[in-house]
Amino acid sequence: MKKVILSSLVAIFALAAQAQNVQLHYDFGRNIYSDEEAGRQKVTLTLEQFKADRFGSWYYFVDFDLSRKFMEAAYTEISREFNLGKGSPLAAHIEYDGGLNRSGSFQHAALLGPAWNGHSSDFSKTYSVQVLYKRYFKSYDYTHAYHSMQLTGVWGITFANKACTFSGFIDFWRGEKANGHGQLVMLTEPQFWYNLNTLPGMKDVNLSVGSEVEISHNFVYNTYNGKNFFVNPTLAVKWTF
Repeated sequence: MKKVILSSLVAIFALAAQAQNVQLHYDFGRNIYSDEEAGRQKVTLTLEQFKADRFGSWYYFVDFDLSRKFMEAAYTEISREFNLGKGSPLAAHIEYDGGLNRSGSFQHAALLGPAWNGHSSDFSKTYSVQVLYKRYFKSYDYTHAYHSMQLTGVWGITFANKACTFSGFIDFWRGEKANGHGQLVMLTEPQFWYNLNTLPGMKDVNLSVGSEVEISHNFVYNTYNGKNFFVNPTLAVKWTF
Protein backbone atom coordinates (compact mmCIF):
# COMPACT_ATOMS: atom_id res chain seq x y z
CA MET A 1 0.00 0.00 0.00
CA LYS A 2 1.71 3.15 -1.17
CA LYS A 3 -0.63 5.26 0.77
CA VAL A 4 -3.16 3.92 3.21
CA ILE A 5 -6.64 5.22 3.81
CA LEU A 6 -6.63 8.59 5.39
CA SER A 7 -10.25 8.66 4.27
CA SER A 8 -11.34 5.78 6.47
CA LEU A 9 -9.56 7.40 9.38
CA VAL A 10 -11.47 10.60 8.74
CA ALA A 11 -14.71 8.67 8.46
CA ILE A 12 -14.26 6.37 11.44
CA PHE A 13 -12.08 8.46 13.73
CA ALA A 14 -13.70 11.87 13.34
CA LEU A 15 -15.76 11.06 16.43
CA ALA A 16 -12.69 10.15 18.49
CA ALA A 17 -9.61 12.01 19.63
CA GLN A 18 -7.20 9.34 18.42
CA ALA A 19 -7.10 5.86 16.96
CA GLN A 20 -4.64 3.35 15.62
CA ASN A 21 -4.89 0.24 13.48
CA VAL A 22 -2.77 -2.52 11.98
CA GLN A 23 -3.51 -3.98 8.55
CA LEU A 24 -2.20 -7.07 6.77
CA HIS A 25 -2.60 -7.23 2.98
CA TYR A 26 -1.96 -10.11 0.58
CA ASP A 27 -1.21 -8.58 -2.83
CA PHE A 28 -2.18 -10.35 -6.08
CA GLY A 29 -0.27 -8.00 -8.38
CA ARG A 30 2.59 -10.40 -9.06
CA ASN A 31 0.10 -13.15 -9.94
CA ILE A 32 -1.70 -10.90 -12.43
CA TYR A 33 1.39 -9.29 -13.99
CA SER A 34 3.94 -12.08 -13.71
CA ASP A 35 6.38 -10.34 -16.07
CA GLU A 36 5.91 -6.61 -15.44
CA GLU A 37 5.66 -6.96 -11.65
CA ALA A 38 7.80 -10.04 -11.08
CA GLY A 39 9.50 -8.39 -8.09
CA ARG A 40 6.38 -7.00 -6.45
CA GLN A 41 5.90 -7.92 -2.79
CA LYS A 42 3.02 -10.21 -1.83
CA VAL A 43 2.57 -9.18 1.81
CA THR A 44 2.36 -5.68 3.28
CA LEU A 45 1.98 -4.90 6.98
CA THR A 46 0.66 -1.40 7.67
CA LEU A 47 0.62 0.58 10.90
CA GLU A 48 -1.30 3.85 10.94
CA GLN A 49 -2.57 6.39 13.43
CA PHE A 50 -4.73 9.50 13.43
CA LYS A 51 -4.81 11.92 16.35
CA ALA A 52 -6.86 15.10 16.60
CA ASP A 53 -6.19 18.03 18.92
CA ARG A 54 -7.48 21.58 19.31
CA PHE A 55 -5.12 22.90 16.64
CA GLY A 56 -5.88 20.28 13.97
CA SER A 57 -4.64 16.72 13.54
CA TRP A 58 -1.68 14.40 13.05
CA TYR A 59 -1.69 11.42 10.71
CA TYR A 60 0.96 8.88 9.77
CA PHE A 61 1.33 5.42 8.33
CA VAL A 62 4.22 3.03 7.75
CA ASP A 63 4.07 0.26 5.14
CA PHE A 64 6.37 -2.73 5.62
CA ASP A 65 6.73 -4.79 2.43
CA LEU A 66 7.63 -8.38 3.32
CA SER A 67 9.00 -11.33 1.39
CA ARG A 68 9.82 -14.82 2.65
CA LYS A 69 13.38 -13.86 3.54
CA PHE A 70 13.49 -10.08 3.95
CA MET A 71 11.68 -6.90 4.80
CA GLU A 72 11.89 -5.49 1.28
CA ALA A 73 10.97 -1.90 2.11
CA ALA A 74 9.55 0.48 4.70
CA TYR A 75 7.69 3.54 3.43
CA THR A 76 6.08 6.28 5.52
CA GLU A 77 3.93 9.36 5.13
CA ILE A 78 3.39 11.73 8.04
CA SER A 79 1.25 14.86 7.90
CA ARG A 80 0.08 17.67 10.13
CA GLU A 81 -2.99 19.84 9.56
CA PHE A 82 -3.68 23.17 11.25
CA ASN A 83 -7.29 24.34 11.31
CA LEU A 84 -7.67 27.81 9.85
CA GLY A 85 -10.44 29.24 12.01
CA LYS A 86 -12.85 27.63 14.45
CA GLY A 87 -15.41 25.55 12.57
CA SER A 88 -13.78 26.35 9.22
CA PRO A 89 -13.38 23.50 6.70
CA LEU A 90 -10.09 25.05 5.56
CA ALA A 91 -6.79 23.75 6.98
CA ALA A 92 -3.06 24.07 6.26
CA HIS A 93 -1.54 20.71 5.31
CA ILE A 94 2.17 19.83 5.78
CA GLU A 95 3.49 16.38 4.80
CA TYR A 96 6.66 14.31 4.47
CA ASP A 97 6.91 11.18 2.28
CA GLY A 98 9.88 8.80 2.18
CA GLY A 99 11.41 5.51 3.20
CA LEU A 100 14.02 2.83 2.64
CA ASN A 101 14.30 -0.35 0.62
CA ARG A 102 16.92 -3.07 0.29
CA SER A 103 18.59 -1.35 -2.66
CA GLY A 104 18.60 2.16 -1.17
CA SER A 105 15.74 4.54 -0.55
CA PHE A 106 12.59 6.02 -2.02
CA GLN A 107 12.93 9.53 -3.36
CA HIS A 108 11.93 11.74 -0.44
CA ALA A 109 9.40 14.57 -0.82
CA ALA A 110 7.84 17.38 1.21
CA LEU A 111 4.36 18.77 0.55
CA LEU A 112 2.61 21.97 1.62
CA GLY A 113 -0.74 23.51 0.80
CA PRO A 114 -4.40 24.03 1.71
CA ALA A 115 -6.93 21.29 2.51
CA TRP A 116 -10.72 21.59 2.38
CA ASN A 117 -12.40 19.06 4.70
CA GLY A 118 -16.07 18.24 5.14
CA HIS A 119 -18.50 15.67 6.50
CA SER A 120 -22.17 14.84 6.90
CA SER A 121 -23.93 15.66 10.16
CA ASP A 122 -23.42 12.12 11.51
CA PHE A 123 -19.88 11.75 10.09
CA SER A 124 -20.96 8.75 8.00
CA LYS A 125 -19.73 10.58 4.88
CA THR A 126 -16.49 12.54 4.76
CA TYR A 127 -14.29 14.14 2.14
CA SER A 128 -11.10 16.14 1.78
CA VAL A 129 -9.52 17.96 -1.17
CA GLN A 130 -5.88 19.04 -0.99
CA VAL A 131 -3.91 21.20 -3.44
CA LEU A 132 -0.24 20.80 -2.56
CA TYR A 133 3.14 22.07 -3.67
CA LYS A 134 5.45 19.05 -3.78
CA ARG A 135 9.24 19.20 -3.56
CA TYR A 136 11.27 16.13 -4.44
CA PHE A 137 14.78 15.87 -3.02
CA LYS A 138 17.82 14.09 -4.46
CA SER A 139 17.76 10.82 -2.55
CA TYR A 140 20.20 8.52 -4.34
CA ASP A 141 22.29 8.30 -7.53
CA TYR A 142 20.47 9.10 -10.77
CA THR A 143 17.86 11.24 -9.02
CA HIS A 144 17.70 15.00 -8.66
CA ALA A 145 15.63 17.56 -6.80
CA TYR A 146 12.67 19.07 -8.64
CA HIS A 147 9.40 20.96 -8.13
CA SER A 148 6.00 19.36 -8.50
CA MET A 149 2.31 19.79 -7.64
CA GLN A 150 -0.17 17.28 -6.25
CA LEU A 151 -3.97 17.20 -6.20
CA THR A 152 -5.46 14.79 -3.65
CA GLY A 153 -9.05 13.75 -3.10
CA VAL A 154 -10.08 11.65 -0.09
CA TRP A 155 -13.46 10.11 0.73
CA GLY A 156 -15.06 7.85 3.31
CA ILE A 157 -18.54 6.34 3.52
CA THR A 158 -19.83 4.15 6.37
CA PHE A 159 -23.15 2.43 5.71
CA ALA A 160 -25.33 -0.63 6.48
CA ASN A 161 -25.59 0.31 10.18
CA LYS A 162 -21.80 0.86 10.36
CA ALA A 163 -21.12 -2.68 9.13
CA CYS A 164 -19.43 -1.54 5.91
CA THR A 165 -16.87 1.14 5.09
CA PHE A 166 -15.96 2.27 1.58
CA SER A 167 -13.06 4.70 1.56
CA GLY A 168 -10.08 5.75 -0.45
CA PHE A 169 -7.99 8.46 -2.01
CA ILE A 170 -6.90 9.57 -5.44
CA ASP A 171 -3.67 11.47 -6.15
CA PHE A 172 -2.55 13.26 -9.28
CA TRP A 173 0.96 14.68 -9.40
CA ARG A 174 3.73 15.69 -11.74
CA GLY A 175 6.44 13.06 -11.91
CA GLU A 176 9.48 12.83 -14.15
CA LYS A 177 10.57 10.29 -16.73
CA ALA A 178 14.10 8.92 -16.82
CA ASN A 179 14.94 11.53 -19.48
CA GLY A 180 13.80 14.35 -17.19
CA HIS A 181 10.57 15.10 -19.06
CA GLY A 182 7.47 15.59 -16.93
CA GLN A 183 4.57 13.14 -16.81
CA LEU A 184 1.21 12.94 -15.05
CA VAL A 185 1.11 10.23 -12.37
CA MET A 186 -2.19 8.92 -11.00
CA LEU A 187 -2.65 6.64 -7.99
CA THR A 188 -5.89 5.62 -6.29
CA GLU A 189 -6.46 2.96 -3.62
CA PRO A 190 -10.16 2.40 -2.84
CA GLN A 191 -10.79 0.08 0.08
CA PHE A 192 -13.85 -1.85 1.24
CA TRP A 193 -14.12 -3.18 4.81
CA TYR A 194 -16.70 -5.30 6.57
CA ASN A 195 -16.56 -4.48 10.30
CA LEU A 196 -17.07 -7.64 12.35
CA ASN A 197 -17.82 -5.74 15.58
CA THR A 198 -21.28 -5.00 14.19
CA LEU A 199 -22.22 -8.69 14.32
CA PRO A 200 -24.20 -10.03 17.33
CA GLY A 201 -21.91 -11.03 20.19
CA MET A 202 -18.79 -9.50 18.56
CA LYS A 203 -18.95 -5.94 19.88
CA ASP A 204 -15.39 -6.08 21.27
CA VAL A 205 -13.88 -7.78 18.22
CA ASN A 206 -12.45 -4.78 16.40
CA LEU A 207 -11.53 -6.82 13.33
CA SER A 208 -12.41 -5.87 9.76
CA VAL A 209 -11.99 -7.93 6.61
CA GLY A 210 -11.88 -6.50 3.13
CA SER A 211 -9.86 -5.53 0.13
CA GLU A 212 -7.83 -2.72 -1.37
CA VAL A 213 -7.41 -2.17 -5.11
CA GLU A 214 -4.39 -0.14 -6.19
CA ILE A 215 -5.10 1.46 -9.59
CA SER A 216 -2.26 3.48 -11.09
CA HIS A 217 -0.94 5.18 -14.22
CA ASN A 218 2.79 5.96 -14.61
CA PHE A 219 3.37 4.84 -11.02
CA VAL A 220 4.64 1.24 -11.19
CA TYR A 221 8.31 1.03 -12.20
CA ASN A 222 8.21 -1.30 -15.21
CA THR A 223 11.29 -2.07 -17.32
CA TYR A 224 9.77 -5.16 -19.00
CA ASN A 225 7.65 -3.33 -21.57
CA GLY A 226 5.84 -0.04 -22.09
CA LYS A 227 2.79 -0.84 -19.94
CA ASN A 228 2.01 1.98 -17.49
CA PHE A 229 -1.53 1.21 -16.24
CA PHE A 230 -1.94 -1.41 -13.50
CA VAL A 231 -4.71 -2.75 -11.26
CA ASN A 232 -3.41 -4.58 -8.16
CA PRO A 233 -6.03 -6.01 -5.74
CA THR A 234 -5.44 -7.36 -2.23
CA LEU A 235 -7.22 -9.40 0.43
CA ALA A 236 -6.82 -7.80 3.84
CA VAL A 237 -7.61 -7.84 7.55
CA LYS A 238 -7.48 -4.89 9.94
CA TRP A 239 -7.49 -4.60 13.71
CA THR A 240 -8.44 -1.24 15.18
CA PHE A 241 -7.16 -0.40 18.67
